[in-house]
Order: sequence, then structure tokens, then C-alpha cells
Amino acid sequence: MRRSDREITDINEIIQVMEKCDVCRLAIHDEEYPYILPLNFGMEADNEQIVLYFHGANEGKKYELITKDNRVGFEMDCAHKLVTDIDHGSCTMEYESVIGYGRIKSIPEDEKYNALCVLMKHYHKEDFPFNQAVMPQTTVFKLVVEHVSGKKRKKQRA
Repeated sequence: MRRSDREITDINEIIQVMEKCDVCRLAIHDEEYPYILPLNFGMEADNEQIVLYFHGANEGKKYELITKDNRVGFEMDCAHKLVTDIDHGSCTMEYESVIGYGRIKSIPEDEKYNALCVLMKHYHKEDFPFNQAVMPQTTVFKLVVEHVSGKKRKKQRA
């Protein structure tokens, strides 16, 4: 990382940043260019291993690409704040971000309910009784994170 002064090295702090994010951008290998898409997600973490869950319809381009190559990258960011310095004619952005990569796969039917509960818990801190009738029309993916790094920028105040 070029700016080591902005690097987040504590895995627990990286997890805290991920918990604040509401979108995860998933990058999947495609023929000529990467295929990237924003997704809602759920997360399980135990200080060393992070697992992300995603859901969607049962067909589409992402499914075809993941079947061909399940290695993916991801990015999420939050805590954006524009900081301007009118006297010096400059501005910067505060942020927190996480990038990483791992392998993704669809999970079997008997694991879907628990994974969807994890996903719902990310957006609803209380238990949310989602409609289980849609589960057969839903594919759930599990991304086991192999590497993750974090970065943050907080402008020093005078």
C-alpha cells in the first residue's frame, strides 16, 4: 500500500468498517473486461476468517461467470465526507474502505435459510421475518475471503 499511514492493519477494525458498509462491489472475471456489480451482502467474521453472503435470482450473467471462474475481488467503502480548505483552494475526501479477494460458490438449499438470516441481519439489527416462499427462486452465494486490506482517511483538524 502506497500510503501506509492510511492503512488499517487490525483485522477487527477492518471488520468494523465492513459492518458499516451497505454495498459490496463484486468483480468477476469475464472474457475481455472484468464484470463488476454492486450487491447487498451479509457477513460472518471470527477475527481471522471472513465470509460474505450474496443473493439474487437463479440465473444471469454473474452465475455463468462464477461457474467458469470462482475467483473474485470485492470492494466496499463508507464514511464519505468532503473536506474543503477554501483559504488554500483545496479539498479532499474522508473515507473508510476495504478491498479483498477470495473464492465464491453457490450454497446448497439446506444452508440458504441461515445465510439469508445473516444477510438480513446486516440491514435489520433485529430479526426480520422474511418471506421464505421466495427461497426456491433465490440463489445464495458464499464468498470465503482469502485476503483483505483496509484503508481510511481522516483529515487532520487544526
